[in-house]
Amino acid sequence: MRTGSAVRRRWWVLTTLCALTFGAVIASLAFGSRAITPAEIWGALFAHTDSDNATVITSQRAPRTWLGLVAGAALGIAGALMQGHTRNPLADPGLFGVTAGATFAIALAVFTADLDDPRLTVGVALVGAGIVSTAVLVLGIGAGRTGGVVLMAVLGTTISSLLAALTTALILIDRQTLDTLRFWELGAIDNREFDLLGPLLPLFALGAAAALANSISLTALGLGDDVAQSLGHHVLRSRITGIVAITLLAGSATALCGPISFLGLVAPHAARLLARTDYRWIVVYSGLIGASVLLVADTIGRVSLKTGELEAGLVTAAIGAPVLLVIARRKRVAPL
Repeated sequence: MRTGSAVRRRWWVLTTLCALTFGAVIASLAFGSRAITPAEIWGALFAHTDSDNATVITSQRAPRTWLGLVAGAALGIAGALMQGHTRNPLADPGLFGVTAGATFAIALAVFTADLDDPRLTVGVALVGAGIVSTAVLVLGIGAGRTGGVVLMAVLGTTISSLLAALTTALILIDRQTLDTLRFWELGAIDNREFDLLGPLLPLFALGAAAALANSISLTALGLGDDVAQSLGHHVLRSRITGIVAITLLAGSATALCGPISFLGLVAPHAARLLARTDYRWIVVYSGLIGASVLLVADTIGRVSLKTGELEAGLVTAAIGAPVLLVIARRKRVAPL
């Protein structure tokens, strides 16, 4: 009876989060430099209404809303996997070098080949994120079954610091690299290559599918590798699946939007308050919370200034920094 009650509660939480995400989508479409009514939004999206507000919806707000929805969910899920695999409450998708790899790849491409095509920039960022996270995976797995994840976290942090230093060096000696990175490093969902979201959707879908499959074994891994193995889970395969999912999700989102700070940290913690230790639900909740937070942050950035707007990455940093301080000061962060 108690189990049935817990399952019903989790479905109610899921329904509530879906409703909140839908509300964040509507707010993203409705608010900005001009307010647009739900009726006008419906007409623009489904009735092909011809008006100034309809043009604003179809050409500006809708593309950035879909991008925020997908990227926010991807970063939330990737953060949940990161914290689950490393057992580290402060882990986020950048821990395996995803962000640093993408940033350095862009800086190197601009410095050596004068890269200035935004489409190619997205591709280069995705390749850089994939190469670095794969290298961390290969090196870390060699440490063995029990120490591999810890070593991967250490390797990711070390490589990220090295690549950040090299990126800074390239920026200091080349003005074009500085100009390109200055735009890209402001994590945002506006002024991006929205038409690239479609071609990258299969990567997001593949990463999400891998994450859902990985969530089944991730709950067992929380009990220890030996226990998980005794329950029939292949530990090494589960670790590799998790890292592949993180790379696909966080790499694609970072390539499209730039680094969005703290989103992969905050969403899993909120999800864990709702789902406790069951990663089958934590992963799903994290995706919905990540999408909602990114859309709300982007909407706040649009309406917070009289002229211009704040980038979504700045707003998520303002939200996430206090959360990080609270987490770091808590005495019971180890039992993750």
